[in-house]
Amino acid sequence: MTATWNNQTIAESDDTIVVENNHYFPVETVKSEYLQESDTHTVCPWKGTASYYSLNVDGKINKDAAWYYPNAKDAAKNIEGYVAFWKGVTVK
Repeated sequence: MTATWNNQTIAESDDTIVVENNHYFPVETVKSEYLQESDTHTVCPWKGTASYYSLNVDGKINKDAAWYYPNAKDAAKNIEGYVAFWKGVTVK
């Protein structure tokens, strides 16, 4: 699987985990140079509190386009630390 945005590959892995139709990429397969920490957090009843990254590719920002669970609940421990994408990021 490959995640792309603004004509750049953001992440690439053949070991993603699919949860609720989202591909979660192992963090080591995500290009950290495109990630910017965000102050945004949301709560999922069964996965826990999600943290977000904004993408910065060639000076273009995609706010909160990636999320991850740094301390997932027991039911979602398999995706703890993995990164998923949305907001126009193509995953295929």
